[in-house]
Amino acid sequence: MGKSSGIGVLDKTMLILTTVAEEPCSLNELCERSGIPRATAHRLAVGMELHRLLSRDTSGLWHPGPALAELAAKSTDTLLEAAHLILPRLRDITGESVQLYRIENGQRVCIATSEPPTGLRDSVPVGAHLPLYVGASSKVLVAWAEMSIQRSILAEGEITETQLRDTRRRGWAQSIGEREPGVASVSVPVRDARGTVLAAIAVSGPIDRIAKRPANMWAADLKTASSVITKHL
Repeated sequence: MGKSSGIGVLDKTMLILTTVAEEPCSLNELCERSGIPRATAHRLAVGMELHRLLSRDTSGLWHPGPALAELAAKSTDTLLEAAHLILPRLRDITGESVQLYRIENGQRVCIATSEPPTGLRDSVPVGAHLPLYVGASSKVLVAWAEMSIQRSILAEGEITETQLRDTRRRGWAQSIGEREPGVASVSVPVRDARGTVLAAIAVSGPIDRIAKRPANMWAADLKTASSVITKHL
């Protein structure tokens, strides 16, 4: 079952959610894959359906319910509100482009950005989808991602387990010309109040300005900005 909170009904509820999220399934399949007795699984699933955490299609398969997306949207809205306050301040401190990324459908997606008004800069538009196997923000997101995502990215061979371990130890990652030649970046995680990593915040710009060790210049400022965002969540 994985981690146990010691609260049986909560652990079983989370197990049902993760099982259904992996692949929609019938009640029989849910019991087989989760190991939860049929009567218990049915009782919990029906209760979760009432609260819109699960839903059933016309063929009787269980799916993640609409309440999950609604809760995620509210969390994202709060994150974006905080980012829109903090990213411009970080841009002014660094004089470089600042981005906020999160994982979505196996890629990293830029969900907020703040650009210097003039000069050569690294522009990443909001909504841009980038691969998870290159770049400082990718290392940060993958370092704290679910094990299934980590295994998938490690199999690509671009990011190594050592890099992920170093990222978790230092609390930042940097890249030099990985995503785009001539561009360097440094990134740190953004956490919620419980410590869960929600996103990655990054500073990026031309190597000629940022140099080949961007973490030396901006990692501390990024960590401060990340902490301020967390306080706003």
